[in-house]
Amino acid sequence: MKLTNLIPQDYPKYKAFFNEQRYELCVYSLASILSWRNQVYQPFGMVLDDTLIVGVNYTDRDKPHHLLLPISPNREYAPMELHRLALKLGYDRIQFVPGDYIVRYDAQGIDDLFDMRPQAEYNDYVYRTKDLAGLKGNKFSKKRNLIHQFISDYIEPGRVQVEKISGAVTSECLAFLEDWCLARDCDQNPEEDLACEKQAAVNALENFEIMEMHGLLIRIDGQVSAFGIAAPVTAEMGALHFEKAYGDIKGLYQYLDQQCAKHLFGNRRFINKESDMGLPGIAQAKKSYHPARMINAHQLIVR
Repeated sequence: MKLTNLIPQDYPKYKAFFNEQRYELCVYSLASILSWRNQVYQPFGMVLDDTLIVGVNYTDRDKPHHLLLPISPNREYAPMELHRLALKLGYDRIQFVPGDYIVRYDAQGIDDLFDMRPQAEYNDYVYRTKDLAGLKGNKFSKKRNLIHQFISDYIEPGRVQVEKISGAVTSECLAFLEDWCLARDCDQNPEEDLACEKQAAVNALENFEIMEMHGLLIRIDGQVSAFGIAAPVTAEMGALHFEKAYGDIKGLYQYLDQQCAKHLFGNRRFINKESDMGLPGIAQAKKSYHPARMINAHQLIVR
């Protein structure tokens, strides 16, 4: 049994495994698995019967190699099968195990095979699509006020265009991303989260159509000034994997967020806006949108 490199161009080869994908954590989006490949994070995979097995190796010695839960449209691996699989493949842990898996198989039974530890920094924030699209009620009044100001300052004077992302405009999105990252020193340390996220966004844009992603951009005075990129996770949930906007334009981020909710998720009832990575500033921003619920992440370490 041998896992091989997974790259964005593999999307058509593996997308059928995700047709009935059941796990709601954002890492179980195929587009996410493939786009996050970089010099630190390296996904590998293999097909075993009707199941895609995904493992992740890190060049950073402080980050442990791990498996994801096996992905199949037909079945789910029980804890005993996970334990055997990890031993066969030489991995000592399964990460990003959602809380509902723990509930289905009973924490006490899992404890016989694994040490179970929370991954709180990777708990995902989930929102109702209609909440983010409508922003109704007092709890969203500050968001609406910022959007109204953006409309007054930029949209009513005719300075704004909203477009779907396609292959024809990805070069402009890449130029905007480079400028956005320069202001934040994304490339200062290639092993830090911002640098890895930048590379993931580059991978997503460069392979946007082959990975069947959905996105929109906002132009101000003809220049790309914000974009959002989404992909499906489950039948009822999509993930907003990347969302970037110039921070000095008041209300732009809030307007982008609302437009993404309105136009990128079709009939999906929920939007997964990923985790806060344990960073207080990101956590505060995500909480300000009043998530409907959290999806807890766990790791199972082989006994």
